[in-house]
Amino acid sequence: MKAIAENFRKIFESHKWLLVAQATLLVASIALFIFSIVNIGSSASVVKTSYGDIGRYQGGDWSSMANSGGYHDDVWTERFAFPLLAVVFGILHNLLAIKIFEKKGAGVAGYFIIFSISLTLATFVVLGRLLGEG
Repeated sequence: MKAIAENFRKIFESHKWLLVAQATLLVASIALFIFSIVNIGSSASVVKTSYGDIGRYQGGDWSSMANSGGYHDDVWTERFAFPLLAVVFGILHNLLAIKIFEKKGAGVAGYFIIFSISLTLATFVVLGRLLGEG
């Protein structure tokens, strides 16, 4: 824990752009967490929870229409994956970026943070499309 605090202090003192990128990731993941928690519940018993171009095998025939690609129905509690992703992106990825900074430097940590921000934004898009179809 002491090494993480020391590396964070180095980032704060000499790599302001990385600190801004980490703050952006944290804000985006907090927004994703709030957005997903607000939209998690549903009065319907079956909601759209995922999308796939390839059908799902459900113990029957692979070629049946029920197993074809498209939006998949499930119970609304399956959407708890989205707040979990927000926590992983916001907290775990920032901590991983500090460890990457320690081992590989600011450049690689910056690329990791930018990749994490893009994953967070992609998760927003996926959740928005699922909500629009439901």
